[in-house]
Amino acid sequence: MSDMDSLFLRIIERELPADIVRENERVIAIRDINPQAPTHVLVVPKKRYRNAAELAAADPELLAELITVAREIAAQEGIEESGYRLLFNTNEDAGQTIFHVHLHLLGGEPLGGLTGGPLKS
Repeated sequence: MSDMDSLFLRIIERELPADIVRENERVIAIRDINPQAPTHVLVVPKKRYRNAAELAAADPELLAELITVAREIAAQEGIEESGYRLLFNTNEDAGQTIFHVHLHLLGGEPLGGLTGGPLKS
């Protein structure tokens, strides 16, 4: 399977600790251990797909659920009105380092443009 047998699968199975923000039968959301903004939450499907393109092709409803959960967390975190960013890194050149698709929810401060350097995941 690689990717450390998917870091996220190990978190889902409670083999590794994580700060879980939200969880349901299909999705888990955790705080990023290396946050790039005051609010940085990773929204992860429990079923492993390599990247956002693979997820979109296989299960568009699950892709939509990730975005819905992210919006709900943005409201819970108090950043829905001020603004937030949703980001998928897809493959190596985009900075994806864990090949289990995950959506970054970033906010809590002005985020600026997208070219401020690499965002690793």
